[in-house]
Amino acid sequence: MALTPRVTLEATVSAEATASAEPTILPKKLPLTEPIEEVIGPLEKLLQEQKLGPLSFNNFFKHAIRRAIFSGVPANTIVLLLLLPLLAALIAAARHFIGIAGFGIFTPAMISVAFLATGITSGIVIFLVTLLVASFARVVLKKFKVHYLPRMAILLWFICLGIFFMTFAFPGASIFPILFMILLVENFIEVQTGRSMREAVGMTAETLLIALSGYFLMNWRLLQAFVLLNPEVSVFGVFLFNLIVGRYTGFRLLEYYRFKAVSRR
Repeated sequence: MALTPRVTLEATVSAEATASAEPTILPKKLPLTEPIEEVIGPLEKLLQEQKLGPLSFNNFFKHAIRRAIFSGVPANTIVLLLLLPLLAALIAAARHFIGIAGFGIFTPAMISVAFLATGITSGIVIFLVTLLVASFARVVLKKFKVHYLPRMAILLWFICLGIFFMTFAFPGASIFPILFMILLVENFIEVQTGRSMREAVGMTAETLLIALSGYFLMNWRLLQAFVLLNPEVSVFGVFLFNLIVGRYTGFRLLEYYRFKAVSRR
């Protein structure tokens, strides 16, 4: 029996009403790297509540941020761009004031961003699996006499296979955080080859410590709000802080501990 147009229309309306009545469940916490409404909304609300006067030398960054958001740039992207120089400055300070080296500035900063994108648990698992696969591949490649670049290409082949099978456990993992993890592998292998396994493990542990600290720092909502509402203070404050760190010539904190026994004699 064929349905009349009226019956078909009533059935369609009923189905749409049922679908719209079903609640939409959103995750409670979303990463800063994802431009989703639940993350963007609070940040944009902060900008809307902030009173902004006429354009002048002390608020031109605030005007630029609003112009960028009006043009379609996500607010969380702007916050990430403002936080990265701050994170780099703190990594440099950890190097010169405390003595924590790690693998430079870029690698731990990018791994912090990767942790923001993947979540802390998934990020650490991907981090450890990448290093284990790289170490296993290095042992295998010792049996083959090949040049450095082909060896690194084969190493990347092993890592990609390992991450491919790991995606079954973390199907939502993005490719960009994984690429950031691979950046660490080359540094790890270079130190392991040129120096020692112990030193490579130590620098990797320091890099992981810095990356975890950077993750919690960049995920701190109060800090996100501060750099977004006070971009002039953030930008120029970070610049001045780097100048102060760059002119420091004293002992590092870990050096006091290392040479404590010598100083007692």
